[in-house]
Amino acid sequence: MKLKPLADRVVLKMVEAEETTKSGIILTAAAQEKPQVAEVLAVGPGGNVDGKDVVMHVKVGDKVITSKYSGTEVKIDGEELIIVRQNDILAVVE
Repeated sequence: MKLKPLADRVVLKMVEAEETTKSGIILTAAAQEKPQVAEVLAVGPGGNVDGKDVVMHVKVGDKVITSKYSGTEVKIDGEELIIVRQNDILAVVE
């Protein structure tokens, strides 16, 4: 199944959280923070959203940082994805 976002929506796949700290301590699943870095899988066309023209600044393949707990989680073909508005994306990781 292919997912095509509408308006200013972006489809993201979260990057796996690290399981060990920099000092080598292994974290359990309960102790891990929700990851904030994601890869952009699909981008909506932008256009007129809520009476304002929206230009999309991200593209497929970008790594981005999102707001914690933002967006809508969906499961497509066994993959967990998140659909967010472009304004929920805080930065592009270069």
